[in-house]
Amino acid sequence: MGIADTLTARFDVEQHGSDFRTELVAGLTTFLAMSYIIVVNPFILAEAIRIPGYEFFEVVQMIAIATILSSALATLVMSLYANRPFGLAPGLGLNAFFAFTVVLGLGIPWETALAAVFVEGILFMALTAIGAREYVIRLFPEPVKRSVGAGIGLFLLFIGFQELQIVVPDDATLVTLGGVFGNPWAILGLAGLVLTFVLWARNVTGAIVIGIVTTSLAGWGLTLAGLFERGVVTPESLPSAQYDITPLAGAFVDGLADVEPLTFALVVFTFFFVDFFDTAGTLIGVSQFGDFLDEDGDLPEMDKPLMADAVGTTAGAMLGTSTVTTFIESSTGVEEGGRTGLTALVVALLFLASLAVIPLVAAIPAYASFIALIVVGVMMLQGLVEVDWDDPAWAVSAGLTVTVMPFAYSIADGLAAGIIAYPLIKVAVGELDDVRLGQYVIAALLVVYYVLQTRGVIL
Repeated sequence: MGIADTLTARFDVEQHGSDFRTELVAGLTTFLAMSYIIVVNPFILAEAIRIPGYEFFEVVQMIAIATILSSALATLVMSLYANRPFGLAPGLGLNAFFAFTVVLGLGIPWETALAAVFVEGILFMALTAIGAREYVIRLFPEPVKRSVGAGIGLFLLFIGFQELQIVVPDDATLVTLGGVFGNPWAILGLAGLVLTFVLWARNVTGAIVIGIVTTSLAGWGLTLAGLFERGVVTPESLPSAQYDITPLAGAFVDGLADVEPLTFALVVFTFFFVDFFDTAGTLIGVSQFGDFLDEDGDLPEMDKPLMADAVGTTAGAMLGTSTVTTFIESSTGVEEGGRTGLTALVVALLFLASLAVIPLVAAIPAYASFIALIVVGVMMLQGLVEVDWDDPAWAVSAGLTVTVMPFAYSIADGLAAGIIAYPLIKVAVGELDDVRLGQYVIAALLVVYYVLQTRGVIL
């Protein structure tokens, strides 16, 4: 029996209506669709992670290695334990929460933030093992499950537009259109975005990666041709290859050792709250996109993929990155016919192989990497077609889930808004029996949390 036959039997490929070649192609497709995270995640986290004695782009390379290793490990667990064709990596939205809300917004040291991610990862593993996470996620109102992917998409769109300087702050209206065509950074970002959308519309595999690379080459080409000085549309200088991540890996231990107990407990709770709902939302969104949900909007044997992201989150914090979660781009491999963990195994091996390109990461301008957020954000809006907008409870719950996320700059806040609204509207229209007791309890707990949080009692 050859390797192909062994793997086909190991992952029950034929029983799932697939074959060895299809799974390989699906794995390659998923990796190409999500590999932009190797570049994007480091640029987001490096805004908050500062290591004395190391330049910005040296830290970027360290985080890129942590991103690759945590992604490979979590996807291996998804492959070998859950037997699902999902790729995992540090989640977009969650990394933004880590960097912009917790570290830069609340002033929490990044080492402490990593320690909090580590602790809540351990809690996630324990709760997943006893089935508690799956139980709570099954209590999410169906309109929330069906719309969460679109809400995350809008959140990523908002971040992407800001990073490309297409949308800028405004004192009167909070945000407004930036001076795009007077800004080389925005012009190149917009040109790369157009190219990427064209490739994606024509079903070109790896459209996002091609868009990032082409945009980066355009920036370097214009710089080397003398149209721009170094530092305008390209990094001002490039560091040597940085494969030593010891200043980053294990930093969570310092975060555990140097904390004020009450403050740390509140930080852990905040991460736990956000990650619980955000990870659940992303997993449901991916499963929705790949048509893996049952008639009730639930993912069968959800505890197994939840364990994969819990292990990835814990390992990622130890290595030096934010929460690991299932990627919506996994749907591209599903569309190619991927149905089993063999697809995920291919993704994991390709992540490990990508360690060879770490020296090139520092050469990619930030505007090129943030193209991915806008493209993925648009892709995720497709989930809105599954919302029953004629039903008041669905319309209000889904509508708030989708809109509160970008407006509050928080995926968790959007989920909470939808979860609270659903039983309220059901009671208003006299359909009390349609709401489960657990849904009332979760909504009530969320109300209490937000009363305390918005009064400044907790973080």
